[in-house]
Amino acid sequence: MNREVIVSSGKIARDLSDAEVKEIEHELTLYPDKKAVGLEALKIVQRHNGWVSDESMLAVSKYLDIALSELEGVATFFNLIYRRPVGKNVILFCDSVSCWIMGCEKIRKEINSHLGIDYGETTEDGEYTLIPVPCLGDCDKAPVMLVGEKMHRNLTVDSIKSLSSSRETQNKSGE
Repeated sequence: MNREVIVSSGKIARDLSDAEVKEIEHELTLYPDKKAVGLEALKIVQRHNGWVSDESMLAVSKYLDIALSELEGVATFFNLIYRRPVGKNVILFCDSVSCWIMGCEKIRKEINSHLGIDYGETTEDGEYTLIPVPCLGDCDKAPVMLVGEKMHRNLTVDSIKSLSSSRETQNKSGE
């Protein structure tokens, strides 16, 4: 494969891994044109790297022959494409009207107290990143948050304390 270098704003496109290329090639068989694969390609890169760097964005742009500005538009529209490093576990914290009415602000403050992070921040150990989302679609069990792939429902200050203490126990046993 021709590994031509593409440069934008002083950044150089990295090479996509063989695994990333294989997955993107598979996605190309499922969509009518390369532009339609842009979002899926970004998800693939993120799954392999944890986030989508500028160099990765350039690589996908070049590989799919999509204008970088169009790909950036996709990445910034979908808030689950991370454009900077995130923790090993991303906490998607619902701050919708339903969750707000049910006390999500108290829960957010408890998370802030126990993890030492607020929206958009990552714990010092790189374990957690807290991201607000407008809705997780579980309003009848508000307030809710998604940690990795696990939904936590009917959150209370005590349930956050319980999650925090189990985290502390895991950290101590892992030392």
